[in-house]
Amino acid sequence: MYNNPLIKDPYQQLDDYIDGLPYKKENLITILHHAQELFGYLPDKVQWHIAQKLDIPSAKVYGVVSFYSFFTMKPRGQHVANVCMGTACFVRGSEKLQQEIESQLGIKTGQTTEDQLFSLDSVRCIGACGLAPVMTVDGKVHGRLDNAEDVKQALAKYRPETMREA
Repeated sequence: MYNNPLIKDPYQQLDDYIDGLPYKKENLITILHHAQELFGYLPDKVQWHIAQKLDIPSAKVYGVVSFYSFFTMKPRGQHVANVCMGTACFVRGSEKLQQEIESQLGIKTGQTTEDQLFSLDSVRCIGACGLAPVMTVDGKVHGRLDNAEDVKQALAKYRPETMREA
């Protein structure tokens, strides 16, 4: 798989990154961020590798990964949508927005579409209360999503050209 000498194995890239840090154990969260960028998520095998490299218990690595919502142990879609459930969004219908997104994507919150195009999650607050209800896709804010057509238009921006007409 990594026979091309110009393309490094992601484990080797991770090891090189860790080796370049002056304080390795103290940089666990930074290392986990980098690993998630390389692998797309943090499966058990990657967590174990990090624990071995840092000479720390794998339970400590797992504890950090499972505590912080940024980290994921499951593969994510190409695009990650987050529905804001903060007070302003909740009052303005974020539950209905979430249900509509789930319906249009054919998944429940916390899942990824079969085609691996979208993952859907909810967050406590995005900080765009004036645009409520709000969702982000890959960090880009989409606000005032008051009906099914608004949701459809927002999601269409992330679909391949061939899927936009459907």
